[in-house]
Amino acid sequence: MKIFFLFTFSTFLLSAFEQAAASAHYDKILTHSRIRARDQGPNVCALQQVMGTKKKYFSTCRNWYQGAICGKKATVLYECCPGYMKMDGTRGCPAVAPIDHVYGTLGIVGATSTQRYSDMSKLREEIEGRGSFTFFAPSNEAWEQLNSEIHRNLVDNVNIELYNALHHHMVNKRMLTKDLKNGMTLVSMYNDQKLLINHYPNGVVTVNCARIIHGNQIATNGVVHVIDRVLTAVGNTIQDFIEVEDDLSSLRAAAITSDVLDILGRPGHYTLFAPTNEAFERLPRGVLERIMGDKVASEALVKFHILNTLQCSEAITGGAVYETLEGNILEVGCDGESLTVNGVKMVKRKDIVTSNGVIHLIDEVLIPDSAKQVIELGGAQQTTFTDLVAQLGLASSLRPEGQYTLLAPLNGAFSDDTLRMDQRLLKTILQNHIIKVKVGLNELYNGQELETIGGKLLRVFVYRTAVCIENSCMVRGSKEGRNGFIHIFRQIINPAEKTLHEMLRHDKRFSVFLSLVKAADLDDVLSRPGEWTLFVPTNDAFKGLTDDDKNILIRDKNALRNILLYHLIQGVFIGSGFEPGVTNILKTIQGGKLYLKTVNDTLLVNELKSRESDLMATNGVIHVIDKLLYPADLPVGNDQLLTILKKLIKYIQIKFVRDSTFKEIPLTFYKINIIESNVQPITRKEEPIIKTYTKIIDGRPVEVTEKKVTEERIIQGPEIKYTRITAGGSDNEEKLKKLLEEEVTKVTKFIEGDGHLLEDEEIKRLLQGEAPVRKVQPNRRTQGGAARRRTRLAYP
Repeated sequence: MKIFFLFTFSTFLLSAFEQAAASAHYDKILTHSRIRARDQGPNVCALQQVMGTKKKYFSTCRNWYQGAICGKKATVLYECCPGYMKMDGTRGCPAVAPIDHVYGTLGIVGATSTQRYSDMSKLREEIEGRGSFTFFAPSNEAWEQLNSEIHRNLVDNVNIELYNALHHHMVNKRMLTKDLKNGMTLVSMYNDQKLLINHYPNGVVTVNCARIIHGNQIATNGVVHVIDRVLTAVGNTIQDFIEVEDDLSSLRAAAITSDVLDILGRPGHYTLFAPTNEAFERLPRGVLERIMGDKVASEALVKFHILNTLQCSEAITGGAVYETLEGNILEVGCDGESLTVNGVKMVKRKDIVTSNGVIHLIDEVLIPDSAKQVIELGGAQQTTFTDLVAQLGLASSLRPEGQYTLLAPLNGAFSDDTLRMDQRLLKTILQNHIIKVKVGLNELYNGQELETIGGKLLRVFVYRTAVCIENSCMVRGSKEGRNGFIHIFRQIINPAEKTLHEMLRHDKRFSVFLSLVKAADLDDVLSRPGEWTLFVPTNDAFKGLTDDDKNILIRDKNALRNILLYHLIQGVFIGSGFEPGVTNILKTIQGGKLYLKTVNDTLLVNELKSRESDLMATNGVIHVIDKLLYPADLPVGNDQLLTILKKLIKYIQIKFVRDSTFKEIPLTFYKINIIESNVQPITRKEEPIIKTYTKIIDGRPVEVTEKKVTEERIIQGPEIKYTRITAGGSDNEEKLKKLLEEEVTKVTKFIEGDGHLLEDEEIKRLLQGEAPVRKVQPNRRTQGGAARRRTRLAYP
């Protein structure tokens, strides 16, 4: 029983400490301040004072190590921690401050103006007597900063106005900072007026947005907290304030139109960044009219100015992001005495406290992406694209009620030659960057085709860490607007126009490689529909190859196919789609492996540089190389062939095994299935229909009998052939189809498994045909014999 009691008691204590810690940010920051000042002696706290001001803070670690608060340099001060005092001839603050009643404690903490006004208003007797009070006492500077007219009225009527004002700063029970929980509402001793408490993670505690600058000074009949401003009565909601403030009539109209105004009349803890009428007048007239005429856009606009948390200006000592009611975020920070929103000084008036939140007046309207037209979403890095879209008349075709996706290249993607193009050609290029439908990033999938307003179909390729459309890959910064998405791309998108075979045929650099392709009966592969990655050596790779050498190669078709098909991979792999610096292992149609990675935007294939990459074809992509590729683990058994290959390949040691032969590679990896169906003639007769009726002939009635026979005959049609191009046979086709269906759901960062990441030295060993040092588990192998579409394939 005793053990059970101890366990229960310890659990209770732990729970109590956890609850206290959850709202004791002030005390935690104070503890850190004591630690920073421990070299100064006992009970000394380190504070930061903003240079040029009297503002002092017990600082967070971030502000302390930055040596700044709100972007302004801060000097370090060492003072006695609250409740302690110095003694002559000793280090630090070893003495405890004398404990007195609340009135006497006001003098101890230096709130002498509040003490004097308590005396003048006859409050002194009350706060010297019996009771348990919390007094939020304005500092001397706070009284000096009070509006002169309000200050004069209080002093002129000490028995009523001043007395009531001081009572408004008091609560009829002792509340230490650990008891002041965020979002709490206390009832003051004047007319049950509300006091709104906020206790922030950075240790700042506010009362109606007045910051506690010296807390927890214990008195015999309560506690005193010194605050940095005089509190005024709070009675109205944010809605009430908007409805009566003349300078917010435009915001009021927008809030009424969007049905948001009522939200601001409900209980809560809101922060409203309220644009003034002048701020609305600065908006382009067309933009304002469009937003106000669209209830969805106007609702998004107003909600974008509202936070669902109460953020007093004094609590903001550095930048932080907050979610708005609209769903997106605002970055709220400070610059000296000024508040900033999204990095811009725009706050004209701070801390208008209401019963359900706080208002900051701003001189700029914040427009969220969700209220913008898609063309307005372009940022500073896409101005060339958006300007050209406007100048060439394409912006007018983006109707507000339509749905579009803009594929916006970065400014640097537009070369001088591109900008000097004929405007008709440039317009066509831009049309191929505007998709007819609204497609978000998480709706893109590998193999998807998107139709542009120019009528082109663009292919989507999804890799491990990249999403690409044709030759260009996305960078971060996608945004959703009212009528579409904008995605940011590294380069101008060039839709494919020719097949792989056509591209080789029309480029003289590849004439030798193309002749070998034809000799190996592979030209049909490169002409038909499909998805291939082809590494094409230029004619320079064949320097030194004589006609006799070429004939020897051509006569050994198995050898020639093995060499050429080592340059071919199933699937489209864009160079810029690879994760930089990471080796990707891809299986070729020949069966060997290629090791690919990008370094400084250059594609390396088996450590050889690609001279030109990402040449898009309708059935794949070409990467240009200036060396012939050869699998290092594939031996040669013919002296003549070895001599020829050594002429062409000097970057690896080719193995020689006497009388070894190359395996035969049938074209089953790319076979044409023909399904023939003959339509046979069919004759179908129905039962005859006999009709008898009377017909008038020459004025006399005559009975007529008709027999109607229906015969349907299908005449034999032509022979019908269905041609289907597949890779790896029908079984493999079904597996690939199933895999693609699984990938359609949404874009994820990792399409495949981790793969096998190799160090450079290990890659070199593999290129020389040596066994790898470490192995990947067999379950990484692609099923079905053909490589699945992925960025990295690993095999044991």
